[in-house]
Amino acid sequence: MSKRILITGAATGFGRGTAIGLAKAGHTVIAGVEIWPQATTLKNDAAAAGVELEILKIDLTNPKDHAVAHAHDIDILVNNAATGETGPVAEIPVDRIRRVFDVNVFGTLEFTQPFVRQFVERGHGKVVFVSSIVGFSTFPFLAPYCASKHALEAIVQLMREELEGTGVQVCTINPGPFSTGFNHRMYDTLDQWYAPGKNFSDEGPIREIQKKFVGEELEYDPQIMIDRMVEVIPMEHHHFRTVCPEEVIEGCKDYQAALWELKI
Repeated sequence: MSKRILITGAATGFGRGTAIGLAKAGHTVIAGVEIWPQATTLKNDAAAAGVELEILKIDLTNPKDHAVAHAHDIDILVNNAATGETGPVAEIPVDRIRRVFDVNVFGTLEFTQPFVRQFVERGHGKVVFVSSIVGFSTFPFLAPYCASKHALEAIVQLMREELEGTGVQVCTINPGPFSTGFNHRMYDTLDQWYAPGKNFSDEGPIREIQKKFVGEELEYDPQIMIDRMVEVIPMEHHHFRTVCPEEVIEGCKDYQAALWELKI
């Protein structure tokens, strides 16, 4: 059955591919982009793919953008938009962490709540939160992003529990490391404030992690994730948490188990 699906963060990466993929599958897709120039690019991409998208400007920190989106009648909300910062958490300017939370946590929740009210009143609807494997694991120098996704995971888990019996479905999609360019952009933010010699954190380990996360060896082809999202998002029933690729699941479970044995 065709669905009306609103997806945020559709200008690039998973959002762009998933919006076009869902439209190809016959769904009506409302695609949110952060700034208007991205709308032109996405419109051209959709046309090249042979589909049409309704494109909205949705900056999660802008209440006026929220109001425009909330006027739409949808079946499924996909919260895909996110941002990130990197650097040693003992030194990164807190305003940078606050900005990540403003988008990934507060802005996302504020954007979601009116749709949930609509779904509850209607007796059905679905909210998909695109989280990350760093919502239940951590990696050095990714504290702002990891912390925001940990917070989001708690919110989503409780929202699912609290909305039981209303007809509203709530779930997460948790990508592993994929070569969408997102990791590169996160690490670029480090050089806006970090300076060897000025900051006490050793540059060597930071650059090693950076090299690992933006290298071809660790990152997967994003089409794998896009195909999984296009499959899962419209489904009536599936697991609460969708982790992709599946081979990262055991590593995440081992990380959680190890915390119980950790001593300081």
